[in-house]
Amino acid sequence: MSSSSQASQRINALLDENSFVEIGALVTARNTDFNLKQEETPSDGVVTGYGVIDGNLVYVYSQDASVLGGSIGEMHARKIVRLYELAIKTGSPVIGLIDSAGLRLQESTDALNAFGEIYLKQVEASGVVPQITAVFGSCGGGLALIPAITDFTFMESEKAHLFVNSPNVLEGNYKEKLDTSSARWQSEEAGNVDVVASEDEIYAQIRELVSLLPSNNEDSDNFIECTDDLNRACENLDGAAADPALIAGQISDSGVFFETKRNYAKEMVTGFIKLNGATVGLVGNRTVIFDENGKEAEKFDDRLTAHACNKAAEFVSFCDAFDIPVLTFTNASGFGASKCDERHVAKAAGKLVYALANATVPKVNVVTGKAFGSAYVVMNSKALGADVTISWPDSQIGTMDADHAARILCDGKDAETVSKTAAEYTKLQNNVKSAAARGYVDEIVEPADTRKYVIGAFEMLFTKRDERPAKKHGTV
Repeated sequence: MSSSSQASQRINALLDENSFVEIGALVTARNTDFNLKQEETPSDGVVTGYGVIDGNLVYVYSQDASVLGGSIGEMHARKIVRLYELAIKTGSPVIGLIDSAGLRLQESTDALNAFGEIYLKQVEASGVVPQITAVFGSCGGGLALIPAITDFTFMESEKAHLFVNSPNVLEGNYKEKLDTSSARWQSEEAGNVDVVASEDEIYAQIRELVSLLPSNNEDSDNFIECTDDLNRACENLDGAAADPALIAGQISDSGVFFETKRNYAKEMVTGFIKLNGATVGLVGNRTVIFDENGKEAEKFDDRLTAHACNKAAEFVSFCDAFDIPVLTFTNASGFGASKCDERHVAKAAGKLVYALANATVPKVNVVTGKAFGSAYVVMNSKALGADVTISWPDSQIGTMDADHAARILCDGKDAETVSKTAAEYTKLQNNVKSAAARGYVDEIVEPADTRKYVIGAFEMLFTKRDERPAKKHGTV
């Protein structure tokens, strides 16, 4: 066991009681430049080892800010690299607890090389074992790339700072004006952080996340026995159509829902649920966030924004890498129409198309509202490779809203003709039965029966095999 440093205390707070075993406790800095030899460097500023979370093996490193500010030097990095090597060999997640001044200046190019060696191991581990980072103190400069390469990032709400450039060096800015290093900015504006919480809450949230994830890309150990009724009706689920996070909580076993990137691109919901004891990745279009009294707190257009597409694409890519089935809830009428979106949305939507079409895991799509135009195609349509498409009875699937279509079709004609055409268009084109008649929808089910039918679809798809053309990798 390690000393009672804050770094060690954090590990013990995270892991099952008395399960941590430290590796490399006696390692110290080799470098003696700039009078470094006059300072003690116990564990070279990072505590590394392994333990269990709910009985599942995990590897953890925790930086010790009391040793040279937790800065990364040669031996510090070597300990983290060694941890990654063990994690890849044994197929177990890596959790990094960050609190560091960054690069150890006294070690110069040795420290730079050390950074690169950590990046390399992170890349090797990507898609092999889950990687989780929690930022409790400073995480700046090149160190900011470590959470960027990992799969999930947590950030302490008050004391943590994540940045490549300090806010004060950004032209026309200073920290008091806009703290770009804050948890709020990094989660809401940059989209680099999944969860912002207090330190104690972060430990509980990481434990919850680990319990939902497989240990690696080859083990299906994220199954638990389901004690919830598989045929349970979800009454008034159509009332939650505007917010897939509410749908998630209702259809999931025992209400389990872990939302990722919670404060970023809120018009798109991503996260993990449990269905019949198995973890499923959920992606859905959101138009409203309700407060605790059921009142509308935030509203969004039913459109795919660039940020929303990027958020969903990254999440789907993770699910596919770790063999986690994907469930989508579609309610989109088009693409974001702002200058920012116009700059980025085509590329971002292309990334979402690629992620969904490229994913070979079981894919089920539920159309809950509008599914118009290319936005419908992008959101896990049959054309992109969805295995099963389910629709609620009042959903609409078509090229565009009937009123808009009628105005185009009846250009120059009177209002009565436009109105009549809109009604005909709704009946013929946007009626979900029309899509079902052409095979684009497999089942039309009542909202209350969604859980039952989705579980049935994934059960049927459990042995899915999907061979693709041989290639090194795609380039989208």
